Amino acid sequence: MAQSSKSGVWPGARPIDSPNQDARPEGEVSLLVVHAISLPPGEFGGPAIEALFTNTLDPGEHPFFETIAQLRVSAHFLIRRDGACVQFVDTDRRAWHAGRSRWFDPRLSAARQALNDFSVGVELEGDSETPFTRAQYESLVALTRWLMARYPLLDGQRITSHAHVAPLRKEDPGPAFDWAYYRQRLALSRSVT
Repeated sequence: MAQSSKSGVWPGARPIDSPNQDARPEGEVSLLVVHAISLPPGEFGGPAIEALFTNTLDPGEHPFFETIAQLRVSAHFLIRRDGACVQFVDTDRRAWHAGRSRWFDPRLSAARQALNDFSVGVELEGDSETPFTRAQYESLVALTRWLMARYPLLDGQRITSHAHVAPLRKEDPGPAFDWAYYRQRLALSRSVT
């Protein structure tokens, strides 16, 4: 992932290229979708998430991996439990994270589909039952601030969950994610700068 002063590569992330990306259609980046993932489910650490997003997951390493190894998915970012961030896709390109989804855009007063076309996907290493770490919230806030500076249409009204945009399919990041705390930390970071 080549980085230049104009690229959508966050300096706070370690870059790893995912093949699961393509060019965005012309238009704006105006939505942040927060996800959660753990591989195997309920376990943290290890290389499985990165392997999934780079199509190198070994289906023989865990029974669950047999059910997902054929998936071709990615996110722009993964924030690990210790707050370390990995970037798989330049934010100016389309990552394959939202799947079949819909979101009501208050700016247009209309529902939109094909969310990957105009959104950034951030995966938090976690699940719906385990509280996310302070380090993850701090990284997510720093990343969100960078995204908001880069994409002027992305504001506090345009941050949502995977569960909100795909409610019949997904539940992440789930009840363990503290939206109030995240929004409070984001507001405080804006007042300091």
